[in-house]
Amino acid sequence: MSIKEKIIAEIKKIYDPELPVNIYELGLIYDIQVENNNFAKIKMTLTTPNCPVAESLPKEVKDGVMQVEGIENVDLELVWDPPWNKEMMSEAAKLELNL
Repeated sequence: MSIKEKIIAEIKKIYDPELPVNIYELGLIYDIQVENNNFAKIKMTLTTPNCPVAESLPKEVKDGVMQVEGIENVDLELVWDPPWNKEMMSEAAKLELNL
């Protein structure tokens, strides 16, 4: 399993507080890059800019990724472009939410 796959596995443990779907399947993670096998650069968004977990969710992602063996640093960037929409969800997430 690659470092990136391990990072995705950690992120899949984190759920949106309002939906029974993990944030990876929701499409909130836009980009994951691993440099030198120890530095993760992640771009993520939230379902809305005034999301009640705007402060805690990015920290939860960063803390989770830091649990991955070998990762020494995480650069997490919260982005709003492109804005999240339901089309970004995986098929599994859409099925879970009956969309």
